[in-house]
Amino acid sequence: MTETSLNCDLQPFSLWRVFLRFKWRTLFTFSLVLIESIVDLLYPLFIGWAINGLLDGDSDGLYWLLGLGLTSIIIGSGRRFYDTRIYSSIYQTITPEMVAREQARNSEVSKVSARASLLNEFVEFLENLMPEVIKALAGLLGVLIIISSLNFEVFLACLGLLVFIALISLLTGRLNYRLNAGFNEELEQQVGFIAQGGNEPLTEHVKRLMSWNIRLSDLETVTFFMIWLAVVALFVFAPYSAVNSDVVNYGLVFSLLMYVFDYIEKITTLPLFVQQLIRLKEISVRLG
Repeated sequence: MTETSLNCDLQPFSLWRVFLRFKWRTLFTFSLVLIESIVDLLYPLFIGWAINGLLDGDSDGLYWLLGLGLTSIIIGSGRRFYDTRIYSSIYQTITPEMVAREQARNSEVSKVSARASLLNEFVEFLENLMPEVIKALAGLLGVLIIISSLNFEVFLACLGLLVFIALISLLTGRLNYRLNAGFNEELEQQVGFIAQGGNEPLTEHVKRLMSWNIRLSDLETVTFFMIWLAVVALFVFAPYSAVNSDVVNYGLVFSLLMYVFDYIEKITTLPLFVQQLIRLKEISVRLG
């Protein structure tokens, strides 16, 4: 089956349409990311087994850990080698189409230039952030399952953190969209101000642009503060619960705490992914 052609005269550019057009190439690299995520998920367990083996005078666990590490390196390196070439090809294909469509609409050069930069964010998301999203989601599911088997109280605390972050993202989503719309609207005028010449109009433009940027940063900072209050609470609760549970095996206690830290690392990236998706949604409307 061949990848479908995007009619640049009728269909708006969006992350979903770009993905559908190049779905077989992107699905292949996403599959490699998923395999890589599953391999990475096994690290804490293999480390725990290696610790138990060394305590018993058995070094076989170290060889299994080495094999896991080499497998992860080979898959990850191959996937990154492939990614760079695929997404460069995608950008080379869709950018001229977008420019041709905007020229057919008699759009200003400044707007076309700005939208070419915005369009690149779709490709960058697929190449750089989408693998992280897949790793985070697959990792979160796997980590939660493993934590639930080791300590159910810690599992409930992790689940509570997930619900808390989801609520914050839901409550701030509309404001995030409005701020991104304001920033992109100002950004589209940048080339025009540069072409006009003179310092005052350009200075005022940059001032307004940075004002939008500061408001976006402030929203991200407030979100960061609230989320990390909950994260610190989980940091304190997890080791307390681990040493007071039925898990008396040192290797498994260590694995549990590693999984909790891994869970926190993954879940705290989710708001960043949500913010980027909101930004891409606003760009899709702008390029429509």
